[in-house]
Amino acid sequence: QEQLVESGGGLVQPGGSLRLSCVASGFTLENYGIGWFRQAPGKEREGVSCINVNDMSRSYADSVKGRFTISRDSAKNTVYLQLNNLKPEDSAVYYCATAYLTIACPAPTSDYDRWGQGTQVTVAS
Repeated sequence: QEQLVESGGGLVQPGGSLRLSCVASGFTLENYGIGWFRQAPGKEREGVSCINVNDMSRSYADSVKGRFTISRDSAKNTVYLQLNNLKPEDSAVYYCATAYLTIACPAPTSDYDRWGQGTQVTVAS
């Protein structure tokens, strides 16, 4: 069964760090661009970061630039999102999604056709 599973979320104080993981099973992530998205209660889903299929392009939302870093470990079939200097406004459910063979980053949201179940990040003191 092909699936994506996110993990690594949790409760952290402002200024803290987390590393989110997006692990694929049943297929290889090497053929996919990956996007990280988040959705807070009462708000629309927003794109946070992406990496394209050949890892030559990475992009970040303005709100997280300089604080978040996306990376890929092909040997582990995993994409990571390192979250540093977290702020309360970063609290949300974070999702990863795949876009097949996409060079664009960010790609149109409609290109991301496989999604994980999400992992909750809560930043509070």
